[in-house]
This record gives sequence, C-alpha cells and structure tokens, in this order.
Amino acid sequence: MLAPLDIDGIVITADALLTQRAFAEHLVEDRKAHYHFTVKGNQKTLLDDLQYYFQNDNDSTYATETNHGHGRIETRRIWVTTQLNGYLDFPYVGQAFMIERQVIQKKSGKTSCETAYGITSQAECDATAIDILRTNRNHWCIENSCHYILDWSYDEDRCRIRTQHGPENISRIRRFAIGVIKAISARGVTETMRDLTMNVRLVFDYLKMTKNSLGSH
Repeated sequence: MLAPLDIDGIVITADALLTQRAFAEHLVEDRKAHYHFTVKGNQKTLLDDLQYYFQNDNDSTYATETNHGHGRIETRRIWVTTQLNGYLDFPYVGQAFMIERQVIQKKSGKTSCETAYGITSQAECDATAIDILRTNRNHWCIENSCHYILDWSYDEDRCRIRTQHGPENISRIRRFAIGVIKAISARGVTETMRDLTMNVRLVFDYLKMTKNSLGSH
C-alpha cells in the first residue's frame, strides 16, 4: 500500500501487528521515512524491556495533554527516553515511550486508565515528548474510527475466521471496500453498503467492472 506514495521524511504509525524489524528497516533504509510503533505481546521481549525500564525509571522526559469533549475528560501522559536506544533488539530506535491514558466520564464520574508502550525512529531533535504524544493520539483517532465502521458494518469483532492469514486478509478486503465507498459515495458507509446489498448492479458500478458503469453515485 505504501509503494506508490512518497513518504520521505514522513512518520508512519502502526499498531502492534506491524511492529516488525523488517518493516522498520524498509521504512528507514529504503523509504527514508520514520516509524512510530505500538509494542504489545507479539514482541514479548521488547515489551518486557520497555515495561521494566519505565516501571523503574525516574529520568524520562515527561509531558501531558488534556482534552474535553464527547462527554468525557481525557488526560494523556507520556514518558520518553533515549536510554534504551542501544539496548533494545530493534532497528533504528530513536526514542522509546510509555503512554498513560485516563478517561473520566463527566456524567457518571467513572474513570478508566490504560497504559501503552511504543518506539519511534525519530530522535529527540526530530520529535519532542508532546510531538510523540500527539502522533500517537492521531493514529488512534483514525484507527478507532475505522474499527467502529468495521465492527458496525461487518460485525468484525465476532468474526470466526481465526486460522493462518485469514483474519488479516479478510480485514484488508473489508478496509479496501470501505475505502472505495468513502472515495466515491457522498453518503455514509453504512447507508451505501445497505444500497449495495440490495442492488448487485451497483457493486459492479462502484468497481467499474462493466462497460456502461455509472460515473457517479
């Protein structure tokens, strides 16, 4: 997907699925881009190292940001370090970080808190702690929006495809379909999908698979 894009100097954000050494090397060495990766259990040694460091560290750079909206108060705190750059078994680490997200529901007063870990190839001179925090927040704004559509329109969370590359492949197909709809339709994804379900001809029109496909929708 990135092949046709000019990403020189761009920060590419990714969830844990794509936190892979080969992908990091490709971005930095071949595409001259930066990565911003979330670290989870699929990179257990890396995650353990980050957790141990930040749970016992007092020297990290610290920043915080609070947002109000959608009936909640959201506070994000980040701790960033360069002390692990030469230690972590991962290419081109410029900074490692831990983010704590606290959400207070205004109406009920209920509080939730979650912690996430990550790494970026951006050095201190390229990105401050607040820069990294905002990059992370922007990634999840997009991810959560896409996930909501996938779950609402495809009931993806209850999908029973589990083996081999099946989950990744079906998710890519669904995201591709959503991308096509967003690029062409002036209406919402759910409404457009409902129309497509009831009119197979429209599916061919969207994919422009017939000679007399409609030009607009």
